[in-house]
Amino acid sequence: MIAVELEEKKIHLVQGEYKVSDDPRVVFSTILGSCVGACIRDPVRGVGGMNHFLLPGPEVGADARDVERIGVHLMELLVNGLMRQGASRERLEAKLFGGARMMQGLSDIGQKNTEFAHRFLKYEGIRIVGGDTGGDRGRRLQFWPVSGRARQSYISTGVESANRASIGRTPAPAPERSVAGDVDLF
Repeated sequence: MIAVELEEKKIHLVQGEYKVSDDPRVVFSTILGSCVGACIRDPVRGVGGMNHFLLPGPEVGADARDVERIGVHLMELLVNGLMRQGASRERLEAKLFGGARMMQGLSDIGQKNTEFAHRFLKYEGIRIVGGDTGGDRGRRLQFWPVSGRARQSYISTGVESANRASIGRTPAPAPERSVAGDVDLF
């Protein structure tokens, strides 16, 4: 018998979107800076999804609860979309990406986005099994929702490492890279 490779169906997400699929040919992709991409799946059912969100900064004049409602809405859309496709909440697992500090001298909205995503997932009982957040570079992210495979590529440099140390962060060691410069996270 001859194995036939299926052509991938690439679906790009922009800020404020979410997608869910149980099609093994689908790969979701997005570009993240200070935004966060949550990749959540049910490994038994073989369904997964991704969202791309950015909480508004304090300059919009809203209080913290109003600001977080945007993130809660998009996370709930993703979780509910997975459950409509047959996922079980008890089996859900997540990977988080993005949340970079892209501009020096402004509030660290990337960190706030990341903290929100962690709080939401903890509250909902969804375990985090991987990902990469923080730092000072944007990322190109791909996520295969059925297998749970994720790949990110760094795409730019923001705040220099010396500045990162001055705001109280210790630079994380660089992940091992494949020949193409991508990092695969299983």
